[in-house]
Amino acid sequence: MTAAPDPGRWSDLSPRLISGAILGAVGLAAIVMGGAWFQMLAVFAAAVMVWELWMMIEPGRPTSGMLMAALVASVMSGMMTFDDPSALLFFLVAPVIGTIAIRRERLTFFVFALGIQIAGWGLVMFRDGFGFTWLVWMVLIIMVTDVFGYFAGRTFGGPKFWPRVSPKKTWSGTVAGWVAAAIVGALFDWYYVRTGPAIIPLSVLLSFSGQMGDIAESALKRRMGVKDSSTLIPGHGGLFDRFDALLGASLFLLFVTALIDVPGVSF
Repeated sequence: MTAAPDPGRWSDLSPRLISGAILGAVGLAAIVMGGAWFQMLAVFAAAVMVWELWMMIEPGRPTSGMLMAALVASVMSGMMTFDDPSALLFFLVAPVIGTIAIRRERLTFFVFALGIQIAGWGLVMFRDGFGFTWLVWMVLIIMVTDVFGYFAGRTFGGPKFWPRVSPKKTWSGTVAGWVAAAIVGALFDWYYVRTGPAIIPLSVLLSFSGQMGDIAESALKRRMGVKDSSTLIPGHGGLFDRFDALLGASLFLLFVTALIDVPGVSF
């Protein structure tokens, strides 16, 4: 006898689509405009995510979390005017002060707060240094990985990818994300920049790094005993829940471009 469809399986689809569309429109507009507009969005998002991080660890101290977010916004705003690599040391200011001020999970706060800032700064550098097209490629990879992973995982189910950390993620959804990323890479090469076949495995690796960003945030939430980083976005939780994959991809691409020359890309 065939089991009846589970109506709860798709219960979060409508709010996810609506809030995702709004976020996508705002993000796309900022990417297109670039410059100060995209910088402001990146600074705002990083500050909010550090606030969410603080509140997951210290939910009883919202004022301290807001002060930490303000510090992150100040540091990141100043960093947008520097192109000297040594200036990256300023990103240690908020994590170090936060580590001193927070009462528990000091190393957790330090690592995630530092990663959020560097990843946010990296996105601005990609937009300014690589140009509009490459940042769109990066965002599209993360979007199709999430969308195809969501639908494949809900449709096919199957073995879990990493059940101890993220019990909802399946191998079917994970692999579907890789396939979708490879297709985007191939189309990107064919229609836009003609980078060669290397863009396809790079797209898959970028997809995987985004999934690892998602996994890292899932592990953080399980450790803190919370479902979402906050309730700011209907169907998605908080900004950290929505942009964790993009942060992972940004850190990965920063690492790759520091080691090798990506075709058509240079600072």
